[in-house]
Amino acid sequence: MTNTAPSTAGAHTAPGAGDFAARTQRIAKVYGRGDAQVVALDGVTVGIPRGRFTAIMGPSGSGKSTLMHCMAGLDSVDSGEVFIGDTELTRLKDKQLTRLRRDKVGFIFQAFNLVPTLTALENITLPMDIAGRKPDKEWLDTVIDTVDLRPRLKHRPSELSGGQQQRVACARALAARPEIIFADEPTGNLDSRSGAEVLGFLRDSVRRMGQTIVMVTHDPSAAAYADQVLFLTDGQIVDTMEGPTAERVLERMKGFDTGAGRAAQPASAQPAGRPGGQGPGVAAR
Repeated sequence: MTNTAPSTAGAHTAPGAGDFAARTQRIAKVYGRGDAQVVALDGVTVGIPRGRFTAIMGPSGSGKSTLMHCMAGLDSVDSGEVFIGDTELTRLKDKQLTRLRRDKVGFIFQAFNLVPTLTALENITLPMDIAGRKPDKEWLDTVIDTVDLRPRLKHRPSELSGGQQQRVACARALAARPEIIFADEPTGNLDSRSGAEVLGFLRDSVRRMGQTIVMVTHDPSAAAYADQVLFLTDGQIVDTMEGPTAERVLERMKGFDTGAGRAAQPASAQPAGRPGGQGPGVAAR
């Protein structure tokens, strides 16, 4: 989106909680003070539609990881509101926030974050074990088969390849049936073949299981697996792309390198704010 006056679809009318798995209203995040001050997020309003795969991209320092961390409740905002479903994170106390992240949010990180002494299956069920919840066996079987891990369930992380470890991390995020999964550069430590497998599993979890996934990535090929891409620069969302391809994403990213990042869409463009394949409501301050 061009950074003109925000439309009523995104900035002035709060998206319906039922439409989006996660949403923000004019969130801001600033690090440091004085000459060292860095504005990471500058009044971002965005809705993540349920049952879709959304990628977040932008130049280094654009605020994409900060946006994901704030939406996931891993970092606080200085102003504005963050919602998971109909729950406002910015009003929760620490214990409530911990419980929400445990019960409603799944995470996939670049570093896998598996417990080395546990088997693949034990790593997958660990969050539910900690919460005192028994896994839904039918759903767990579906997840395990989707990520093709059944022959490796008794193996510890050291006995698995990098791609297999990341599939365990994907299965762990999916097994608890969270409201939304946040993935931070999930293929950053993988070779191209393993990365493609993991991205395929994430896309299948959206299409076959109705999961909602938000992925931060710098890789146009990874973004091409998503249903839509949000582009950030200078802490603001400046564009969206439906049905991305690696070529289109790469071409769009080149605009940021040449300083044309904000000029990709005419001022008359209106951000969509409806579910059902039209993309999120997006407005930048």
